[in-house]
Amino acid sequence: MIKNKYLLTGSILLAFLLFVMYVGPKLPIVDTKLEGERLYFPENGKFQKAPYAPSERQWFGSDRDGRDIFSLIVMGTKETILLIFGITILRYLIAIPLGLSGYKNKGIMSKLIYGWHKLLSSLPTIFVAIIILNMPFLVYAEHRMYWAILALALLEVGRVSYIIQQQAHLISKKPYMDAGITIGMKPVNILKNYYLPNLAPDIATNFCLDIGRVALLMGQLAIFGIFMKVDFVQVGYGVSEIVNTSLEWGTMMKEARKDVVTAFWIPFYPALALAYIIFTFNILGEGLRRFFNRHLE
Repeated sequence: MIKNKYLLTGSILLAFLLFVMYVGPKLPIVDTKLEGERLYFPENGKFQKAPYAPSERQWFGSDRDGRDIFSLIVMGTKETILLIFGITILRYLIAIPLGLSGYKNKGIMSKLIYGWHKLLSSLPTIFVAIIILNMPFLVYAEHRMYWAILALALLEVGRVSYIIQQQAHLISKKPYMDAGITIGMKPVNILKNYYLPNLAPDIATNFCLDIGRVALLMGQLAIFGIFMKVDFVQVGYGVSEIVNTSLEWGTMMKEARKDVVTAFWIPFYPALALAYIIFTFNILGEGLRRFFNRHLE
């Protein structure tokens, strides 16, 4: 790992992320209650109105409710990471068996994978995600978050399964595959001994890169005011308003277009945190690629 600077750097960045995720909420500098104060009275007798700019009292400033952004980021780390990982893991749990089922590169499964890949890869992912997550049955669904996770996972299942299918097809043409079939190996053993070990390096590398893609998508959705977990609050007679109930980082960027002019720190630090995740897993993915291909260098 010492020679592989990408893998070492990625591992250090990931370790820090895990530290913030599990240890961060226990630190005394973090406001776990996330209590906001819209008015602050300094000792000089004057008062300040939220949002507060970054200062010694609040390192990253506050949001419009007076809540400490640093604490919001720390407290929302676990939810953000679990959400991103949940989407990515579900995507691969569906894509791996789907891709392997079309390894012959012909037949119904192969056409399904190719069609799925071409259809969704020809459209911007963010636009498709916006359309799907704004559908009434998803907006008003009782378990919206789980349906949203499934929807975002399925968006790029076609792309991932197509990559796996093409790799599996190349593996199926290797001489050792014919040898395994000749000696009478069962399909399960062929899958376990030949396909999975050869696919694992590329799957691990692409998985890390896909985490970055999902994190970017979450940030884009937040800017458009689309969240995974929402609730309906009655604001008047017969009138309800959709309110976000999540601590996920993207929720702090819901008014980014306005905040970037009046209080830039509100969307800046959550965006920086998402960029950290993207950078971390891109570096880690490149490190894994070099690690698995070290015999070629």
